[in-house]
Amino acid sequence: MAAQTTYWKVLTRRKVLPNEGAESDTKLNRVLGLFDLTALGVGSTLGAGVYVLAGQIARDQAGPSVMLSFAIAALASLLAGICYAEFGARVPKAGSAYVYSYVCIGEFAAFVIGWNLMLEYIIGTASVCRGISLYLDTLINDTLKHTFAEIAPINVSFLGSYFDFFACGLVIVFGVALAFGVETSALANNFCTSLNIFILSFVIIFGAIKANFANWSIDPQAINATTTATGNIGAGGFFPFGFAGTLKGAATCFFGFVGFDCIATTGEEVRNPRRNIPRSILLSLLIIFLCYFGVSTVLTLMVPYYEQDPNAPLPFAFKQVGWTFAMWIVAIGGLIGLLASLFGALFPLPRVMYSMADDGLLFRFLGKISPRFRVPVNGSICAAIFTALMAGLFDLQQLVSLLSIGTLLAYSVVAISITILRYMESADSADCESGNQPLTENSMLTSSGTKVTAKAVLLQLFNIKHLSTPNSLSTRIVGTLITVFCLLSLFIGLIFKEAYDALLENQLWVLVLLPILVLLAILTLVMICVQPREPVIKTFRVPIVPLLPAISVFINIYLMLQLDVMTWIRFGIWMLIGLSIYFFYGLPNSLRQLKRQRNGWQKLKYSNSF
Repeated sequence: MAAQTTYWKVLTRRKVLPNEGAESDTKLNRVLGLFDLTALGVGSTLGAGVYVLAGQIARDQAGPSVMLSFAIAALASLLAGICYAEFGARVPKAGSAYVYSYVCIGEFAAFVIGWNLMLEYIIGTASVCRGISLYLDTLINDTLKHTFAEIAPINVSFLGSYFDFFACGLVIVFGVALAFGVETSALANNFCTSLNIFILSFVIIFGAIKANFANWSIDPQAINATTTATGNIGAGGFFPFGFAGTLKGAATCFFGFVGFDCIATTGEEVRNPRRNIPRSILLSLLIIFLCYFGVSTVLTLMVPYYEQDPNAPLPFAFKQVGWTFAMWIVAIGGLIGLLASLFGALFPLPRVMYSMADDGLLFRFLGKISPRFRVPVNGSICAAIFTALMAGLFDLQQLVSLLSIGTLLAYSVVAISITILRYMESADSADCESGNQPLTENSMLTSSGTKVTAKAVLLQLFNIKHLSTPNSLSTRIVGTLITVFCLLSLFIGLIFKEAYDALLENQLWVLVLLPILVLLAILTLVMICVQPREPVIKTFRVPIVPLLPAISVFINIYLMLQLDVMTWIRFGIWMLIGLSIYFFYGLPNSLRQLKRQRNGWQKLKYSNSF
């Protein structure tokens, strides 16, 4: 029983960070300011999305209403961004959602999130490189594709049709550059991102000159689809595929905002992180939304939605209106924007690896800091090599199918962690904290030593005694209620996904079940609301907790339900590899560390008895 308790303590123990929100000591070099962070967030996001995604969604899913799709996706991303902003101010450490979940939930959950963040950044970087290769190939008549297919063809069903040497080499070049100097790399990223914003401003301003509002009210009966249309016309008008198409487009657009969370991985390399991290996250999301909204608007006004080019829509649109010079400006700008996106995608990966290795959950050599460059050189080079192989072996579609699941899971955990943190017992009185406090063997005792009874739990569910300060019981109740809310969100999402037709047909079972689940979810949030909260702190805080984090969690769960079965199978394989590393390497390290901490506490207790 004692061994089981010890393992449980390791899996659920939380990390305490001293001087919350302050610039604590770090081995990394604090060189990044507000402009650098904002450029990193904007550059990592405004890549393939703005130069490719807008045209694809307009043609196949939303039509001219793609601008509303981006607005809806921006709102969903803003909810996640606000949660990241609070944690970035309160926990200015490298590691992003990995560190946040370690502080609020526990070690095992932190490893799962960190491992999925690695998946997100590996796949994100590889997909950006493959996207750059395809974008360039479109401009040079598929020269790279034909050459590589002759040199290194691949005849494996789950891999690409050829090895992409260009994408592979691009990752290695950028990875080595990042490994030997953040400051110089940040200057290059600032330049590329600024130029990218200039190009997109050029697109919006000069595209508006060629705007034709008739493209928003197209009559499909007046179009000769056999000679003119290259895509599905649908019902025409502003919503050619209905509002459902706009929502479907929003689910796709959501992934166009993936990347801003890389700002949160820079906590140990930022000057004044308490102020700069929240500001840069919110500012970058605003800039990203304005660019997406403006580009998608002029794109559908310049060229009918059904004639959009899915691979390079912006150069194609200017070519269609007869501005060849503008076509080449936008084409070159697209390459620069994709390069900036590559920097932002590759930058966070070694920081997450460094944070996990520093905690002993990954191999220690990955967290070794170069004394000269003050960056995790080993982690950067290993990340670049592994990502380069992924970029060379897999095609873009296979890579993108894996990108979303790690991102959505990380967003959900950050939102959950914000709620737990708001209602969590302070570290001074916590009974399960490693490092500074003793570990109580009886998990059914509160921090004050009071035995937990069913009556006490029922009273605390609605805070009948008007407790004003969180204790271990209220903290556990909030954690349980959040778990219940996530399960209810899963069931509600499944109804909308699998029983949508039954809902439209007003079938009795769904009309009864859905309101019950919604009412239970609302009741769960009410019970969380009445629990005692932490004292107000001066750093940036998420407003309207737990409502905003709960909405974010529901949206993320619903979007995860849209993923296909093969994505979940690939995700399961990745998790199997990660859990093997944790249980055979990370967990033994944690047990040894826990034993040393217990022995130290017992010696302290013995010395104090005299």
